[in-house]
Amino acid sequence: MVFLEESFRMPNLGFVFQIIKIILMKIYHNPRCSKSREALSILQDNGVKPEVILYLKNPLKKKEINDLLKKLNISAFDLIRKSESIYKEKYKDRTMSEDQWLDAMVKHPKLIERPIVEKASKATIGRPPSLVLKLL
Repeated sequence: MVFLEESFRMPNLGFVFQIIKIILMKIYHNPRCSKSREALSILQDNGVKPEVILYLKNPLKKKEINDLLKKLNISAFDLIRKSESIYKEKYKDRTMSEDQWLDAMVKHPKLIERPIVEKASKATIGRPPSLVLKLL
């Protein structure tokens, strides 16, 4: 009987939560950005090994950006990097719909603010990078 009790012991919940933390977190990352590198470092220093999405190399689809906006609870315009030259050259003085801003981010991924950290149904923009801690 002792053998059966030992084999059905409850798993260490701390370990289970650590695995969940590792599996569920993603960072939309630009390795050339110091804020993005800092946010990734903060996650790693806290035991998180997020899935790293290199969104400039592998651009996001419109639906993916829209899903992130819902998790961030912001508008498409609020996700735009207004300091980017592409924004200043093509979009600065334009009034556009949500759908048009989504199309612009699909076409020009550099317009997407970074870094974004996602965990399950929530996400945050890591500006400042310490904001990523609220998802831990």
